[in-house]
Amino acid sequence: MFYAALKAVHLLSIVVWVGGLFFVIVCLRPALRGLDGPTKLRFASEVLGRFLTIVNMAVALVLGSGLAMLWLAVREAKSPGLSFNMPLDWYAMIGLGLVMMAIFGYLRGVLFKRLDRAVKAGDWAAGAAAFEPIPGWLAVNLVLGVIVIVAMRLGAAA
Repeated sequence: MFYAALKAVHLLSIVVWVGGLFFVIVCLRPALRGLDGPTKLRFASEVLGRFLTIVNMAVALVLGSGLAMLWLAVREAKSPGLSFNMPLDWYAMIGLGLVMMAIFGYLRGVLFKRLDRAVKAGDWAAGAAAFEPIPGWLAVNLVLGVIVIVAMRLGAAA
């Protein structure tokens, strides 16, 4: 029962993270194109600030629940004296998940901070330069997230 609850938290957190990435790339970004520079940057900074704060919580829940599920799986396999052989799709999920977390850290800790500082200072040229790479990195994380979901679904079916 505890494992099922952890898995639900894990999956729902991934839905928030990857679904949010989809929304930002497919819905928000095209809508921003029609706004003038300062309005676009203020709006993007506000929305991304909220989104990245929510994703920060989702990342913590994904990492915590994932580690807890892994610990439970290892413990269950070893309790009767068996060895634990982690499935290959788990390795892919963990590796890609860690890459996604690193990209998120870079987005939040470097790129978004530059954007936020520029917007607060009213430096629109610096804000535009800070914003420019953000959609690309969000798209990379979206693609990686979709790969993880597909790989896990295919792994579960095997």
